[in-house]
Amino acid sequence: MTSRPVPAAVSAGHGGLDGATARRRYVTVSFLFWLPIGMSIATGVLLFTERGMGIAAIAGFYAVHSLTAAALELPTGGLSDVIGRRPVLAVAGLLNLTAFTLIGLGAAGWAIALGMGLMGLARALSSGPAEAWYVDTVHAHAGPDADLRTGLARGSSATSAALALGTLLGGGLPWLLGLAPGAGEWLANTTGGLAIPLSVPALLGALVEGVFVLYVLSSLPEPPRPRTTLRRVMGGVPAAIAAGLRLGARDALIRRILLTASAAGAALAAVELLTPGRAAALMGTAESGALVFAGLACAGFLCSALGSQLAPLVARFTESSERAVLTSLGLVTLGLTLLGLTTHTMSPLATTIAVTGYGLVYLGLGAAGPNENDLLHRRVDASGRATALSVQSLCLQLVAAGAGLGAGALPPGPLPWLLAATAVLAGALLWVRRAAPAPVPPHPGSSATGGPVAAPVPAGPLHDTAPEEIHPHARPT
Repeated sequence: MTSRPVPAAVSAGHGGLDGATARRRYVTVSFLFWLPIGMSIATGVLLFTERGMGIAAIAGFYAVHSLTAAALELPTGGLSDVIGRRPVLAVAGLLNLTAFTLIGLGAAGWAIALGMGLMGLARALSSGPAEAWYVDTVHAHAGPDADLRTGLARGSSATSAALALGTLLGGGLPWLLGLAPGAGEWLANTTGGLAIPLSVPALLGALVEGVFVLYVLSSLPEPPRPRTTLRRVMGGVPAAIAAGLRLGARDALIRRILLTASAAGAALAAVELLTPGRAAALMGTAESGALVFAGLACAGFLCSALGSQLAPLVARFTESSERAVLTSLGLVTLGLTLLGLTTHTMSPLATTIAVTGYGLVYLGLGAAGPNENDLLHRRVDASGRATALSVQSLCLQLVAAGAGLGAGALPPGPLPWLLAATAVLAGALLWVRRAAPAPVPPHPGSSATGGPVAAPVPAGPLHDTAPEEIHPHARPT
């Protein structure tokens, strides 16, 4: 990735959008994309079970999703940098629309597996373009030193709010249909048995994805990119991938961000794998435990949204984005430790402490993300922004997969939780010392006397985020 001058009309290429308008559209896109995914959380396993699938088959479906997303994370990030943010996001929405339709109506294992694979591909496609579009648009309007943290925090809050609302809708709709006499039978008879009450959230999610695609195509303008061919696209993607992989090797700050994403993956793996079992043990049955976990997951997403909203305040209070990340990861470490120390008792006090720890994990992750990405976007330019986000997401997913397998192999008790807490603590300690300042490379158009620079933030090391450089700013995880 190389630094290039910004064309004089770049803001016109982004539709002349100001920062506030770009922020609102980014928040809307984030909410619309994640709402259907949240709706599938509460009913996914139950729907597959109702279709006659065993637990091994269900685990295989989720493995298809995870492996597809991980394998295509970097190639699709590079694709966004080559052909543009809007078309890649639109394709992601269409893939999710197809996936939710297959999952909602498919009774055969191959249809469900195909739907999960398409959803994994959509996840890989969507992991960077929306945020990259927002940053590109703000930079085009206000320059590379423009405020990012507020917009990134609100986008992250919208994601968490969508997941929380989606979880409640997904769990509540089938329950409401069950209250209506004969509603389930009518639905099955009308669709020839293809649709059942548990499939309604997935089918409604497909409709929301259609709205998402239309909104992306109509509301996310970007400058026209040079005409290209399939051969050039395929040739440009590997170059973007290689550039993304070099980010951590040549820049200590980006290396910290990638390692921190890995630590977050370990934390999320422990929480998502171990919490449902604890909820079932607390309530005595799997069904009531699942209901409790749905409510707890919703609360976790809300805590993440609150953390994202507080990210600018944390940065101002701690006097830099770097110290804000350190503080936020400290909360995550504390939360995991509390969860680990309360595994052997289900007394009211221990349960209260465990729920508090669960909330602290998501609150800390929510506050850390926007501050990490604020630092990341000041180190890369538009030509590699989506690729950098994909590298970050890949680190989180790969470590989460490995940590999940490891936590599942360990004996029940505090050990898995405390190992995850240790991983996050190691990530937090990376931020104890400030990153060494890096000089700003000269840009075309800069004056010999150090006049204003109109070029975008380069892909290599940029300026250090000194304590006085605090910008009000807004990221799932």
